[in-house]
Amino acid sequence: MACFLWLEVMRARFGEDIPYRDGLDEGFPFQGQRVPFFSPQKGIFRAAAQQGTAALSISTSWKSPYEDDETDDGFLYAYRAGAIDQPDNRALRSAHELAVPIVYFRATRPGWYRVLYPVYVISDDPNARRVLVSLGRLVGPMDEPEPVPIVNAVERQYAIREAKVRLHQGRFRGIVLPAYRDRCAICRLREVRLLDAAHIAEDATLEGVAAVSNGVSLCTIHHRAFDQDLVGVTPHYEVRVAPRLLDDDDGPMLDLLKRFHREPLLVPARAIQRPDRALLAMRYERFLAA
Repeated sequence: MACFLWLEVMRARFGEDIPYRDGLDEGFPFQGQRVPFFSPQKGIFRAAAQQGTAALSISTSWKSPYEDDETDDGFLYAYRAGAIDQPDNRALRSAHELAVPIVYFRATRPGWYRVLYPVYVISDDPNARRVLVSLGRLVGPMDEPEPVPIVNAVERQYAIREAKVRLHQGRFRGIVLPAYRDRCAICRLREVRLLDAAHIAEDATLEGVAAVSNGVSLCTIHHRAFDQDLVGVTPHYEVRVAPRLLDDDDGPMLDLLKRFHREPLLVPARAIQRPDRALLAMRYERFLAA
């Protein structure tokens, strides 16, 4: 619980994606000492401060050598290579035997993690050398919540589906933002916590692939305006603002949108990472129609 509550503090500080450096690497306070959240060198972690045998956390790196697959019931997580009874594998399997909650750190970009907690190891398959990890939830008062597994199959599958969507969005953000050097392509804002990866072609469409060329790094305000067709981008990388906003006079917040009308869009230095002009043309037609 000390780990979970400190992760709540980390989320409040950084948002959904938490950096390792100057963030997770600080660990969390427990009985007068700092305890690491996980180890960047290995996926299964049990802290020295723990008295029990179960792992504290598991992690998947940006380019993991293991096949951690997603299912309707949770995430398949592979044993560590080597003997089935080596310490890390014993700690992972013990989390299943004891039915204790742990934390799952999944990298969304190098050095940044989306965190799932509490999660439970709900099944163990020694023959396949992997376990199934499923989401739980925190219940009760905010200052003293209690971790519990989600036992209802429908509720669990819904929670897993929502978690997978957030993870996919996190990884898309993790490839788009670095291409723009963590800046809004319209206003150049550099505050990472206020930046999103906006899809040009929506991910529900055939063209909506999770590629850098189908994304634009935008601050929260300009992302919302882009999604609502209040701001558009031409295939020649020029920002346009909806005429009805240009004709309106509603104070400094509206000016934040209007001032970038006909300004050039910031694009990545590498041509292969720049917004796809054909996708922009399709999206710009929607903007004009709106």
